[in-house]
Amino acid sequence: MRPFTRRRLLTSAASTAAMASVAGLAAMPAHAVGRTRATADDTLDTLRELPGLRVIEERPGAEPGYRFFVLGMAQPVDHDDPGAGTFEQRLTLLHTAANQPTVLFSTGYQVPLQPRRTEPAILLGGNQIGVEHRFFGTSRPATPDLSHLTIRQAADDHHRVVQLFRRLYPGAWISTGGSKGGMASVYHRRFHPHDVDGTVAYSAPNNIDDREDSAYLRFFEHVGTAAARDALKTAQGHMLLRRADLLARYEAWAAATNDTFRIIGSADKALEIAILRVPFMFWQNQTVEDAVSIPGPDTSTDALYAWLDQTAALPVYADSVARDFIPYWYQLGTQMGYLNVPVGHLDGLLRYPDAIEPRSFVPRDVPMRLDAAAMPDIDRWVRGRADRLLFVNGTQDPSVAEPFRPCRRDTRVLWVPGGNHHVTIANLSLADRAEAVTALRRWAERAEPQRRKRETTSVTSGARPRRLRNGVG
Repeated sequence: MRPFTRRRLLTSAASTAAMASVAGLAAMPAHAVGRTRATADDTLDTLRELPGLRVIEERPGAEPGYRFFVLGMAQPVDHDDPGAGTFEQRLTLLHTAANQPTVLFSTGYQVPLQPRRTEPAILLGGNQIGVEHRFFGTSRPATPDLSHLTIRQAADDHHRVVQLFRRLYPGAWISTGGSKGGMASVYHRRFHPHDVDGTVAYSAPNNIDDREDSAYLRFFEHVGTAAARDALKTAQGHMLLRRADLLARYEAWAAATNDTFRIIGSADKALEIAILRVPFMFWQNQTVEDAVSIPGPDTSTDALYAWLDQTAALPVYADSVARDFIPYWYQLGTQMGYLNVPVGHLDGLLRYPDAIEPRSFVPRDVPMRLDAAAMPDIDRWVRGRADRLLFVNGTQDPSVAEPFRPCRRDTRVLWVPGGNHHVTIANLSLADRAEAVTALRRWAERAEPQRRKRETTSVTSGARPRRLRNGVG
């Protein structure tokens, strides 16, 4: 899953893919991109008419031809029990035109409040709805009960979003997300396979192998070069040998920032967790060319601490950040599973046998029990029944050591050689890039007859709220 980093904690790979280089990858058909954006002054009114939706604000900064809204949508705490109350789920909307495709952007975490288009939204010239995952950011009930934080409940949230906004955007819908957001997009399709016309999932893990000889352990024995792997193991050993000096620096930082380690239990345990995650974090965010930066035995303690901080993001294990990601670790420990990391080369240097277990990051008074059937169910669906799925992965990314392996019904896994956790369609080879863009076009065109049918029904029935005009106001 996407790592915690200092500058970008858990932002989706898809959310960072808005780059000029993809604009020319493929041209949509004339009916999809040739449009006149007439001025529409009723966009806000139309949004306000949608039941259960609150327009929080319209924000500046959107690209020309777009308007950017921050929204709140009432969602059931428990979709199986309407009496259990509601919470407001944070959404964002980048609106361009009602007759354009719409991209449903799943973050897996909090939703970014900047008007940034995902790669599929750029390629399709479409609208974009960003969905904050339940129990992250501001999308939390007043008294959160984490037992309602399940992949099915989140999928039902996404389903209700699609149902509501299809009234405004009747054309093609494509879902997307990176890392945990990509996983959420797949889970949404598992439980509501017909909500969207296709899905692009970036760097999405498929955690079904929890054996000691796991796919993750095998990955770490072959990733990169032997020299880079050995350098990381050596660095880990020297960090643990210098534990007291590194710990003193870590505790001094916590004291200076008024931070604590009550959730994990101690700065010492947090330090050990960070050191154990070094290979995972390195390969997720860097490449084999960066191996020259791995500190050697003669590196000063200050430089060793600085490299560890940069690589494993030490602040995220302290309470001020860790408390916001309790739901993340809860999901890993109850349904989604987590990775294994090599520890044999650190014999005699470790103090906490359960250090990187999800339980370490969740308060002890919160019950956790692994639903061992959840991920195999998703895997079986992807292998046997899914269609119109595109997975984009990097060959050097440990998160996809266990990749999804879909069936052959208009589904593909495309790989970026040497790519890490931040790959995009633009990073693919020319042939694979063309295949990905062609799939997006095909899925969008597939929905066009259905869009025309819905528009005809709308005119004859008069039952739906008015649609947004072809324009952005």
